[in-house]
Amino acid sequence: MARDGSVVPADPQAMVVAKKKTQTSRSWILFDAMGQGSMLDADKYAIMHRVQINARDLRILDPLLSYPSTILGREKAIVLNLEHIKAIITAEEVLLRDPTDEHVVPVVEELQRRLPKLSDIHQQQGDGKEYLGGQQDAEAAEEDESPFEFRALEVALEAICSFLAARTTELEMAAYPALDELTSKISSRNLDRVRKLKSAMTRLTARVQKVRDELEQLLDDDDDMADLYLSRKAGSASPVSGSGAANWFAGSPTIGSKISRASRASIATVRLDENDVEELEMLLEAYFMQIDGTLNKLTTLREYIDDTEDYINIQLDNHRNQLIQLELFLSSGTVCLSVYSLVTAIFGMNIPYTWNDDHGYMFKWVVIVSGAFSAIMFIMITFYARKKGLVGS
Repeated sequence: MARDGSVVPADPQAMVVAKKKTQTSRSWILFDAMGQGSMLDADKYAIMHRVQINARDLRILDPLLSYPSTILGREKAIVLNLEHIKAIITAEEVLLRDPTDEHVVPVVEELQRRLPKLSDIHQQQGDGKEYLGGQQDAEAAEEDESPFEFRALEVALEAICSFLAARTTELEMAAYPALDELTSKISSRNLDRVRKLKSAMTRLTARVQKVRDELEQLLDDDDDMADLYLSRKAGSASPVSGSGAANWFAGSPTIGSKISRASRASIATVRLDENDVEELEMLLEAYFMQIDGTLNKLTTLREYIDDTEDYINIQLDNHRNQLIQLELFLSSGTVCLSVYSLVTAIFGMNIPYTWNDDHGYMFKWVVIVSGAFSAIMFIMITFYARKKGLVGS
């Protein structure tokens, strides 16, 4: 293989079929400005030379290593690591890693659909053919003004936000019925089911939180957002700049008088746009709100699980108190019955007593008194048990 890698035309349908055969840690797909994809089997040195990034940034995209979600702006590239979406975006092309992965295939199709500009699509359809859907064209033309790197970044952000939102919805559909079933019937099966769902929720919350934190960090730093304007940096690196044109016009009064105020205002606007990140900020804020909504759903689910756990603990404490009261009830009954055992033990011993001679009535009185005492104790215990709801009325 050559050092810059071998390029093969990509077929989205064939990629899924040949997944086990072609999927390697060095498999990439390359998209140009027209959205045309080509398979690129290149080593890391060829990738580093192509997009001009260092090995540390490329290591973030290694699927064998575990790195948190990251969006890095470099001089000529954007390094993107969002869960399963690992890509390198430049001002003219996109390199996407592991395109045969089942979660990455939809991203490949979406990049092929949204990377080409609307004007390029019209040009490909021919000059003699009329393109229908003028209203949709007018709406799409506004999005067509976005730089190439922002269109690619938007596809990646939309894909990861939709993916995490779908996983959250699946978790909610499984968790809420399981929690309701647990509240109605506490069993080992239901408890184990809720335990697994809670573990899955914890892992998913951590993934969503990492993506949210990365977007929030970008929104808080204008310099980091300015680093993502690759097309602007490529234009500012050209020999002819706005400031040079302004100085040339200032040195020529005759020509300078022919420049309208609108032209001078446009030159000033170009110079001010070098620090303007409003477009990217609006893009990031839209997906930040979406990922924040997903995180709020998971937070609500966690609170529902905590409330269910509190309810289960209250129920268990109530049953535990009832068992303690029942134990007290049975212990009191045992004390009442022990009175008869005491009388039987006293009069059953073969020991001569002086008060036993000619005092046969003593046995009757002892039996009557002990029976009355036992009856009174039994009535009091039964009344207390009914009051506490331990026995039926």
